[in-house]
Amino acid sequence: MGVGARLKRMFIRDANIVTADDLLAMAREQRTGGKSVHVTSDTALRQSAVWACLRLRADLMSTFPIDVYRRVQGLQVEVPTPPVLVTPGGSEVGVKEWMYSTEFDLDRSGNCFGVITERTGVIGPDGRGLPGRIDLAELSQVTVRATGSTITKFVIGGREYDPWEVWHEKQYTVAGFPLGLSPVAYAAWSIEASLNAQQFARDWFAAGIVPSGTLKNVNKTIDKKNAREVKDGFRAAVSNGDVFVHGVDWEYKPVQAVNQQSQFIEAQQYSNGDIARFFGCPGDLIDAAASGSSITYANIGQRNLQFLIMNLGPAVSRREDTFSRKLVSNPRYVKLNTDAMLRMDPETRARVIGAQITARTLAPSEARALDERPPFTEDQLAEFDRLFGSRSVPAQPTTAVPGASS
Repeated sequence: MGVGARLKRMFIRDANIVTADDLLAMAREQRTGGKSVHVTSDTALRQSAVWACLRLRADLMSTFPIDVYRRVQGLQVEVPTPPVLVTPGGSEVGVKEWMYSTEFDLDRSGNCFGVITERTGVIGPDGRGLPGRIDLAELSQVTVRATGSTITKFVIGGREYDPWEVWHEKQYTVAGFPLGLSPVAYAAWSIEASLNAQQFARDWFAAGIVPSGTLKNVNKTIDKKNAREVKDGFRAAVSNGDVFVHGVDWEYKPVQAVNQQSQFIEAQQYSNGDIARFFGCPGDLIDAAASGSSITYANIGQRNLQFLIMNLGPAVSRREDTFSRKLVSNPRYVKLNTDAMLRMDPETRARVIGAQITARTLAPSEARALDERPPFTEDQLAEFDRLFGSRSVPAQPTTAVPGASS
């Protein structure tokens, strides 16, 4: 049975939100024996690569300016941004914080939720006022009830809400399923391997589950009582860094962990790369080992462009579509300005703008506006004339001068 079918069956049976915990519980039913670290959306954050991927994507998404436009005679014209896209969570929660929180939840669980506590006077597609304020809800406090693929109720913090009262975004969807899926569920085995490697390393080097060494009497057999006494005395001495004094009949051999250290590091590098792929974040951008890659300042602009197009771009497009459908009235639409991510160095930027002015695809006043400067004044233009010659070019005669010889 496919993942989507199993999810739908479990969703209909329990009538609750399906989290990464549910998916992992299904998989663990087949696991036998052994103690391991179980991964959920929360425990996954203990893995540094998971946190780095989520932080990077949420950081970038939260810093893209949000603009609203409409088409006028085929031209894109900017219109005022509604308050819900300036302070969506009220005066204490600005749009950058709100965007960071929602993107973080979307990337780790496939869903984000909030209660619509205020509405505007502008009628939306559902016949009600458009959302004016959205107070975000903690994922663990949300339960979803559904009939088939239609959500009928949200339960947030023990209180029931109708669907129109709740803000819900989703990603990583499957057909016929009303919720997004968590990448943590798919990445669970790789994340668990990494967390278990970390747990093993802590236990190993703390001498919690593996002996730090062996103490052997080379001349006689030691019974349990004597072994216990010797062990207690030896441990009392070395645990505090003290010197252990003994005769010629005892031999102490530390347990070597060189091979285990090497394997631990290799496991960490492998799992970090795996996690980066699951979360749509190239390993080199989170300082994970990337075999055979070389990123330099000479190609960092192309690297950022590739990341935007291949990894973050689809999430940006989905959020633009959701905001356009739910937060502004038709024919207005929302665009996230991703140009901020592709900023060039000053020399390259000046060269590109100069070429656009020369090719007459950009006016000098527009170029100055990009640097937040006002248009040239007449005094400034006159100064250019004194330094570089007059702007005007004498007109050339277009007809023959009267009386001139042919």
